[in-house]
Amino acid sequence: MNTPTLAPHESMELHEALNFKTLCLAKSKLMQGLVFDQELKALMQKDVILSTQQIAELQAFYARAPFQAPVPNSPTPITQ
Repeated sequence: MNTPTLAPHESMELHEALNFKTLCLAKSKLMQGLVFDQELKALMQKDVILSTQQIAELQAFYARAPFQAPVPNSPTPITQ
């Protein structure tokens, strides 16, 4: 049985959602170091855990995209 693929516009929307969730995850992780309120820090940690799970779910859908960008093992540094 063939696995259904996503339409091009669905693939682009999925890509945008994946980028957004990745950015939110990075922001939550980075901001934890600046927060002193323990309740807020716990909430941010919960967001990190949930975002990681959601990114994994989105990546499973991304496998059905008709075109894909390779995912690097380690990010390329912005500055040299």
